[in-house]
Amino acid sequence: MMVTCGQMQEAEAALFATGVQARALMEEAGRSCADAVCQFLPRPGHAILFVGRGHNGGDALVAGRWLRSRGWHVTVRCAVTPDQLAPLTRTEWELFQAEPDPGETKSGVVAVLDGLLGIGARGPMREPLTALSEEMRLLRDQGAWVFAIDLPSGLDGDTGEPYAGAVIADVTLAIGCVKTGLVADQAIDHVGRLALIRLPELTVVEGDRSRVTLHAPELSSWWPVRPFSLHKSAAGRVGIVAGSEGMAGAACLASLGALRAGAGLVTVFCCREVYPIVAAKAPIEAMVRPFDTASEVVTMNVHALGIGPGLGDKAAAVRSLVIDSPVPAVIDADSLNDLARSGGLELLKDSASRRLLTPHPGELERLWPGAMTAARAETTRAVVERYGVTLLHKGARTLIGAPGRPVAANTTGHSGMATGGIGDVLTGVCAALLAGGAGTYEAGCLGSWLIGRAAELALLPGRAPEGIIAGDVAEHLPEAIQELRRGGY
Repeated sequence: MMVTCGQMQEAEAALFATGVQARALMEEAGRSCADAVCQFLPRPGHAILFVGRGHNGGDALVAGRWLRSRGWHVTVRCAVTPDQLAPLTRTEWELFQAEPDPGETKSGVVAVLDGLLGIGARGPMREPLTALSEEMRLLRDQGAWVFAIDLPSGLDGDTGEPYAGAVIADVTLAIGCVKTGLVADQAIDHVGRLALIRLPELTVVEGDRSRVTLHAPELSSWWPVRPFSLHKSAAGRVGIVAGSEGMAGAACLASLGALRAGAGLVTVFCCREVYPIVAAKAPIEAMVRPFDTASEVVTMNVHALGIGPGLGDKAAAVRSLVIDSPVPAVIDADSLNDLARSGGLELLKDSASRRLLTPHPGELERLWPGAMTAARAETTRAVVERYGVTLLHKGARTLIGAPGRPVAANTTGHSGMATGGIGDVLTGVCAALLAGGAGTYEAGCLGSWLIGRAAELALLPGRAPEGIIAGDVAEHLPEAIQELRRGGY
């Protein structure tokens, strides 16, 4: 569920009316913000708090105290003098100043916490806030991570409109509930990765239940715990139909994604002319079989299919699999383009089994003209309700929709995922989840979260996002699965 800023303020007021103290809530929120910073940046470094006069500044100061207790060197840039701070924020300022600082670290890690403005702010920022926002931008340009507390300062929490000078965050720590503006299309570049700071005491009565955001604590209930006696066939048999001349790597990456996501048996079906390449380059744990017709794939006993990556003009030869295969299937890449050329999504309305479509914006535009210029959530909802498919609408904020289900916005990932092959790995991951018994909606949600978190984990050794490749993401999937089980941000 998502809420407006007004709905969030009403929920807070109702909570305080029960006797809960604002300072206790601030302490809880600030500590959780520090936990989230440490999840993304495990090595202590230098944290710089940008503090405004209101309660967001107080949240930042609490987070700073907790970071200090974990070995971080913490300094403050305050928008006002201490006597101008709100009373509760001034109390947190005094507590922060009274605690010793561990001093400079050698890690080189810099975290910036944006606590300038909260959900009550509206309109363009003014000085000195604009100057402080510019400081944050310059620090980010030099490699600092920017964490926005509740929402990036200068971003409208209801509409997502970024006013001039709005903070650009790498991670936004939404406190209590995700505000509607944080998932608006125009807000993506300012919000970045979206983490939810939970306040268990808070109860929100009203909100938008037609949209949700994906977070590990809820998703973990969809990931079954394996019995000790599980065997490879029960773990799921996946068929990957992929690869053609010049695009053999797509088949290899999709099979790697399926294996790393827990499939018990993976078979790659590729066209005969690239069989020698795929057989040599695919994971040795995967079986590779050449095919000439779709009927050769149908005879194989699989629980789910991943169809399309790198098929090129061979996609037409397996169109019958896309439409008529009796097992659930992930439809991606060239098979989506083949559908667009041969009759569109109408071909899937009476499909024999469940279908999860995973188009990027260009592929969806070919299937649903106007998709690239319309609101993404509305497009996702319209497609799934009309054609009865599950849609994984790729993008920096991937959306997943299915008939009768809320449109889910993924929260994980980073800009390093803008590289070839990521979608092929995702196809394999989702096919493995379908083979393991997940529904198409659950597979789309889990697959999107996992691949984004795996990409984040690939950065932890100190890599730049520009250097991340699809194979790195696949290799970190087991760690992402473990984090999914544990919860977190």
